[in-house]
Amino acid sequence: MSLKNPRLRRLLAAAFWLLVWQLAAMTVGQPILLASPAATLARLAELVQTGGFWRSILFTLGHILAGFLLAAAAGMGLAALAGRFGLVADLLSPLLAAMRSVPVASFVIAALIWVPSRRLSVLIAFVIVLPVIYAGTLDGLRQIDSQLMEMARLFRMSRRNRFRVIVLPAALPSVASALSVAVGLAWKSGVAAEVIGIPGGSIGEKLYKAKVYLATPDLFAWTLVIVLISAGCAKLVRLGLKAVRRLEVKSA
Repeated sequence: MSLKNPRLRRLLAAAFWLLVWQLAAMTVGQPILLASPAATLARLAELVQTGGFWRSILFTLGHILAGFLLAAAAGMGLAALAGRFGLVADLLSPLLAAMRSVPVASFVIAALIWVPSRRLSVLIAFVIVLPVIYAGTLDGLRQIDSQLMEMARLFRMSRRNRFRVIVLPAALPSVASALSVAVGLAWKSGVAAEVIGIPGGSIGEKLYKAKVYLATPDLFAWTLVIVLISAGCAKLVRLGLKAVRRLEVKSA
């Protein structure tokens, strides 16, 4: 296989960093400080055989996806309103700017006063993702050619066709970029909320207990799980966007 193959290059890059990780673990020589890749994978192999492992994954996955999907729907809806009515954009601007700048920990601590810890990751994922989706969608809507829209109205093109032929091709690149970034942010913020709120049966609870009991292999194993699931969610988002683009091309 040629090194020009992107998949091969990615595999070699992953192998390189695994080697760096292994060498670092051997240099430190203290598993309690830095677990090796072998120790992490061995612990992960033990965890996957337990029912609690899969229940924790389903718990966290369900809550973070709920927050992400709610934020995506709300962000796109608010952006559509802001694109049509300037007053809405002006009203939302300071609120969303504050949401982008306030640290996740501050949101979590404030939210714990009002929200049960088991629902915390839904709210935090929603709060962190919403400004990203809103900004990406609004930027995409501003790329729409106003002259094309005016021509479509003159020719009495239906709203559905206007959306499919004019709005979607112009807005989709910015929306796709925002969604791709938002998936990672949802997982980072959602798991951070769980680590602080410690809801029973969550991945965040497992990370917290690993820290308390100095179970470094557990910490690394659960972190690897988070990375893999987050990457899987990002892949699903990309596949969904590709499907939308294919439909767009077929209907053009």
